[in-house]
Amino acid sequence: MRRADILRLPSMPAAGPSYPAGPYRFIDREFLVISYETDPDLIRAGLPEPLEPIDTPIVHYEWIKMPDSSGFGSYTESGLVIPARLNGEEVNFVSQMYLDDDPPIAAGREIWGFPKKYAHPKLEVVKDTLTGTLEYSGQQVAMGTMGYKHESMAGNGDITRATLSKTQINLKLIPGVDGRAEVCQLVAINLTDINVKGSWIGPGRLHLIPHVNAPVADFPVRRVIGAHHFLADLTLPYGRVVHDYNKEADDLAEAAAE
Repeated sequence: MRRADILRLPSMPAAGPSYPAGPYRFIDREFLVISYETDPDLIRAGLPEPLEPIDTPIVHYEWIKMPDSSGFGSYTESGLVIPARLNGEEVNFVSQMYLDDDPPIAAGREIWGFPKKYAHPKLEVVKDTLTGTLEYSGQQVAMGTMGYKHESMAGNGDITRATLSKTQINLKLIPGVDGRAEVCQLVAINLTDINVKGSWIGPGRLHLIPHVNAPVADFPVRRVIGAHHFLADLTLPYGRVVHDYNKEADDLAEAAAE
């Protein structure tokens, strides 16, 4: 392979790339989001600087079912999102993610720094209940339930679209061959081309079980605020770096040497 051929590759391995080039389109992406209050000290400890907590210690626990994802196929995802502030902007810090498909794990970690690990999440309707579960290493670590389509959020979808449009922040950490953090950044992503197809709110409950390798229960449920079920088409574009820890360290070292 010549240099130009190598630089055109979307991902490793060269013989069969793990994922194609983006952006990536998702059709009929289905969400169950259960919002709850937790310990504010745990929120502070779980947010990398310069992110700051918001006034209320809220966590969003999510299940996302993606049956039609360009380049990735069909898979389900689950994890924790923490509302925060960055330079005065309200953002969502993506704290933990668990999913059952290798290509989006590789792409998510390598491109945007999504904190993805392999597990077995599931989102399904069981009789009158929208049910989300997460299994890691043969053990159930999360279960969320919501009354199925109890209250429709009638209208043009602006509230749900605003929820999806909110800036997401990831801590992207990739070690170099010497073991040091060659890439250590906060990366921002904004979903685009959002088409909301349905949105419902209703009663919800969430149960989290301690597990050393899937520590979702490290943010214990103090009080469930509500549950949101919605369906949308959307595009995941490339992101942007909003903070570089290595550059910050270099700048501090230069300033100290002056």
